[in-house]
Amino acid sequence: ALFFSLQIFAQKPCSQPVYRQFDFWIGDWEAFGPKGQKAGDSKISLLLDSCTIFEEWTSVMAVKGLRYAGKSFNMYNASKQKWQQYWLDNTGSITEYFNGHYENNKMILETDNQKINDTTWQIQKMTFYDLGPDKVRQHGETSADGGKTWTTSFDLEYRRKK
Repeated sequence: ALFFSLQIFAQKPCSQPVYRQFDFWIGDWEAFGPKGQKAGDSKISLLLDSCTIFEEWTSVMAVKGLRYAGKSFNMYNASKQKWQQYWLDNTGSITEYFNGHYENNKMILETDNQKINDTTWQIQKMTFYDLGPDKVRQHGETSADGGKTWTTSFDLEYRRKK
């Protein structure tokens, strides 16, 4: 049985092209807001035999003495045929963007429609635009009407550090 299991992994498990769709985000970045102000730094790297794209984010500004920081694990889930992101931050929040796909040079990640409180449901969406080797746009949006209309929550331009 051991020999058989080793044979399965003779080829790397995440070597299919679908696993490389989000590689445009890999790198060391500075992120800027719409008015050109620096918002943060982000380091994106490959882990686990190139199966996982790992993000390490740190904001520039401190709020109440705390510099916002977070990490995400991104992977193509072959059994669901979806890209998925698990985001964790230093405020104790976890966000599951488990409905993702790649199309037209952009990665689109969405949460399920989740109950926020007694009266509000919300979908969160992030779209990553591949703007060439040194630039990525990350546009965050929310919808409170099941995805009919969207409101921008953040809009960042990632510039590769030289």
